[in-house]
Amino acid sequence: MIVVSACLAGMDVRYDGSHCLDNRISELLENGKAVSVCPELLGGLLTPREPAEIIGGNGDDVLNGNARVITKSGKDVTEQFVEGAYLALKRVKELNANVVVLKENSPSCGSSKIYNGEFTGKKIDGSGVTAALLKKYGIKVFSEKNLSELLNTLDVCN
Repeated sequence: MIVVSACLAGMDVRYDGSHCLDNRISELLENGKAVSVCPELLGGLLTPREPAEIIGGNGDDVLNGNARVITKSGKDVTEQFVEGAYLALKRVKELNANVVVLKENSPSCGSSKIYNGEFTGKKIDGSGVTAALLKKYGIKVFSEKNLSELLNTLDVCN
């Protein structure tokens, strides 16, 4: 079983109430090979919600207490992001999933790139909070950017 970001599955759960449907993800869901989650909703945030970015580091730094997740207006939502990450981890473990496909650039789900915390659109290397936690527990985290590589490796679409 593969766990995927709900926004990639076409669900309107992004901060602005939109989605990022990836038809390859939709096919996995339709074939019963994937289950979707949204760590931010699991953590208690609503849709739509104010955009948030990690200030002072990356997801690992947030988990270690050395960085915060802050909305554009300055509200600290670190607790919700951490709670959502742990609930997503719980779901992944319940499903015995060892592969997760998350939305790149997200402060929760970015697997290799996140926004730099200045709300200017600039990206830096690093993982979001959920991606960092899942990696810490040995779960393979992919993004929609390298999904083809994953699908070829696992041969899940055949």
